[in-house]
Amino acid sequence: MTVSAVNDPAYWEARYLANQTGWDAKNISTPLRAYFDQLTDKSAKILIPGAGNAHEGAYLHEQGFEKVFILDFASLPLEQFAKRHTGFDSAHLLHQDFFEATGQYDLIIEQTFFCAIDPSRRPEYAKQMHELLAPKGKLVGLLFGIEMPDGPPFGGSMDEYRALFEPYFDIDVMAPCYNSIKPRAGKEIFIKLIKKSG
Repeated sequence: MTVSAVNDPAYWEARYLANQTGWDAKNISTPLRAYFDQLTDKSAKILIPGAGNAHEGAYLHEQGFEKVFILDFASLPLEQFAKRHTGFDSAHLLHQDFFEATGQYDLIIEQTFFCAIDPSRRPEYAKQMHELLAPKGKLVGLLFGIEMPDGPPFGGSMDEYRALFEPYFDIDVMAPCYNSIKPRAGKEIFIKLIKKSG
């Protein structure tokens, strides 16, 4: 596989069809559940890009968040999500390319999306996240804190991530994750980034 293959929805459709979804933890990740459980504003508009099976989206919806939007450029995981969660608003299932998405969100959740994109597009990712967030909006989630050049998943380092995000965000939290699921213990960085104005 060439790195550029990850830019093609067909690559990901094939992975879902073959059930080659090793990134899927089969449930909401522990750090994100802990973060969600302390949120009080159920009216927040939330985007989960590259959501795949979207366990985080399902959890938020079950907790009463009604403005949760799930985005993926592979259609199969969205179709499967709709079948599993019939009460979820189908208009909030966005079959599109993240890099072409529009709108304004209060909170964007990062969960195994950043590590799936072509690493050469990371500056574009940071800029697009800034564009999609409302003033003072937050980008919250998990990044891999180890090098994994033969991905996906693709990893990186804290220094790399700081350099990437600091032009666009105030870094509230960027620290080794203390409550990762067991297979990812010691490998994850928790981020909470706040959109810079201007």
